[in-house]
Amino acid sequence: MQLAATRIFTDDVDALVTFYEKATGLEATRLHPMFAELRTPTGNLAVASSATIPAVGDGVAEAGRNRSVVLDFLVDDVDATHRALQGVVEVFVNEPTDMPWGNRSLLVRDPDGNLINFFTPIDAAAQ
Repeated sequence: MQLAATRIFTDDVDALVTFYEKATGLEATRLHPMFAELRTPTGNLAVASSATIPAVGDGVAEAGRNRSVVLDFLVDDVDATHRALQGVVEVFVNEPTDMPWGNRSLLVRDPDGNLINFFTPIDAAAQ
């Protein structure tokens, strides 16, 4: 088994795709006006319009309501990422912080309120 993608439903696909392209430096593949993917070697981040929710089941998801999932992006330098995200990210949850499990971490929220963790391992055990 392989996790292929994590999908975010949103009321504004264009705005969320633009945010993730700027925040990650990745270019989205637009498969449809209501769907896009940011592809990485280890998995994809999919962005889908909330208008597609009825196709998978009425009421099974609601855009902008996530408060239990964190998207983790491994980056080369958390501090450089923090600087690069100025003007892109509106909500910084914290400043770059050394975590007890060996990562340096930066938490932000995307325009829909989803939590994103940019991190860099800083000790051998975390790498």
